[in-house]
Amino acid sequence: MSQPSSTLPADSAAEPVKRSRFRPNPRTWRDRWTFVLFVLPNLALIAMFIYVPLFRNMYYSTLNWTIGSARATKIGLDNYVRFFTSPDGIAVWRTTGIFTVATVGGSMVLGLLVAVVLNKKLRGSTLARAAVFSPYVLSGVGVGLVWLFIFDPSFGVLGYFLRSIGLRSPDWFLNPNLSLVMVIIVYIWKNLGYCAVVYLAGLQSLPSDVMEAAALDGAGSWQRFTKVVLPLISPSTFFLLITTILNSLQAFDLLKIMTPLGNGTNTLIFEAYLQSFGAYQRAGYSAAIAVVLFLVLFIVTIVQLRFVERKVHYA
Repeated sequence: MSQPSSTLPADSAAEPVKRSRFRPNPRTWRDRWTFVLFVLPNLALIAMFIYVPLFRNMYYSTLNWTIGSARATKIGLDNYVRFFTSPDGIAVWRTTGIFTVATVGGSMVLGLLVAVVLNKKLRGSTLARAAVFSPYVLSGVGVGLVWLFIFDPSFGVLGYFLRSIGLRSPDWFLNPNLSLVMVIIVYIWKNLGYCAVVYLAGLQSLPSDVMEAAALDGAGSWQRFTKVVLPLISPSTFFLLITTILNSLQAFDLLKIMTPLGNGTNTLIFEAYLQSFGAYQRAGYSAAIAVVLFLVLFIVTIVQLRFVERKVHYA
């Protein structure tokens, strides 16, 4: 005997479910409005202090404008053309490249070597770690003033030491090449502790079983370091590569204190400052350099996140 078929249509049972699916939930709406109320002030502050100045600076970069002048002339991309084609602009690119490569490479290589030493269980290692890291948290202005005294050819500590062994102290401040070397040395010294601490955290998180297995397989100290340790701390290397490049491109305080007029230390950010607030007071040209610096930072970050991270070992 066949069962009696239902008299209800097929879509009548699904209709209440469809209505309940789109029925507004008071709790959901309350959560959404709470989220908006908490996020909206932050978005307003970000837009006011980051995006609005950024787009206004892009507009200023298309003007021929001197600080203090009531008039500004629109010149399009002439400021960018001048920066990319003039000898002074090419010198700024050269100085920025040398400073960035030297400071990033020096800080990371020396920081790794210091981290390897500090990773050993030695007496006083905690004090040594604090001493290595302390320059990083010091004021850049204070560090620059102290090192100015050290590099002073007549009254500095370095000059006194060189004279005591029969050598003459070079003029660090008048020679453009030596001025660049001077600020590179100080910048590496200041940021060495930061790289060392990050690498030390990576070294202390290495799995002991992997290191023991490498030793049992007959790998020497150098082979374990190059074939095992370096790949395993690649996340720390990747993190430091991003942060140190961005920090070096934005280094300003040490350059301003130790070389107030530039003299061979004109990186992108320092050149933007000198062009706007120095003797030239060319606000439009300075704004163009600032836009170029922003694009460089943006491109470097994208390239590192897209390509360099593929070689990072996160196992």
